[in-house]
Amino acid sequence: MRGVECLAPANAGGGWDLTCRAAGRVMSELGLVRGAVRVSNMPGAGGALAYAHVVAQRRGDAFLLIAASPATTLRIAQGQFGRFSENDVRWVGAVAADYGVVAVRPDAPWQTLDQLIAAWRANPRRVVVGGGSAAGGQDHMKILVLAKAAGLDPRSIRYVPFDGGGEAMTALLGGFIQVFSGDATEVRGQLQDGAIRALASFAEQRPPGLLANVPTARELGFDVEWIVWRGFYAPAGLADTVYRAWADRLEQVAASPTWERTRTETGLATFVLTGGEFEALVNEQVATFRTLSRELGLIP
Repeated sequence: MRGVECLAPANAGGGWDLTCRAAGRVMSELGLVRGAVRVSNMPGAGGALAYAHVVAQRRGDAFLLIAASPATTLRIAQGQFGRFSENDVRWVGAVAADYGVVAVRPDAPWQTLDQLIAAWRANPRRVVVGGGSAAGGQDHMKILVLAKAAGLDPRSIRYVPFDGGGEAMTALLGGFIQVFSGDATEVRGQLQDGAIRALASFAEQRPPGLLANVPTARELGFDVEWIVWRGFYAPAGLADTVYRAWADRLEQVAASPTWERTRTETGLATFVLTGGEFEALVNEQVATFRTLSRELGLIP
């Protein structure tokens, strides 16, 4: 087949870029594609520019994959992709996952998530949360959903957006914010070094590794789960045989020892869902995010 392009809707080094590069490298090594996968970056409007480009200009392109995550489906649900919807592309599959996490500095006054919730109840304006997404984005939504599950008014939570999880972590360590809302992979180094304390993860159950000793929000009585799947969509207009072939390639990637090593090295968890099942997950997620965004007052 012709050389494959993987489009990352972000600058080089971001999560989507890393998803493209890691999966593309494994596909090449396994001989699933011809030659190396070319990674292109198209930042802009949180993925909206890349999405519009794919829908308007790349329809039927059988040699293109685009990296995606719940940040993509959340923005679709909130109408941030303009007239385009989840039905304007083909959702191919996910090959790994990350999890939401809430962390504080070791010298923070809260040893547990319950204590943080109690501080919010007492005076929500005194606790400042930061994350690497814009207001209404993934990191903000995680905290709003937690607040809602705790019986708090989500609108009372102070959230400061930063340009990426790295900047938000720097702000936490520097004392400019008190709580970090992000993903497990973003806190691995600091957690390992004892530079932060993770109060809870939003995994369905405790993942192995560094978060094995961190309770999940559900363990603590808060019905919150946030799985950050790492996956891909393709342009609409593909023949079903081409679509199924891409889903099969992703399954082979996920099942390979090479991918297992890559996933482990980057701190990602096992999560494999392709084809129609993945499309169903995306459709359900967009509907859920749309309802949540309305309930939280983020969209009309």
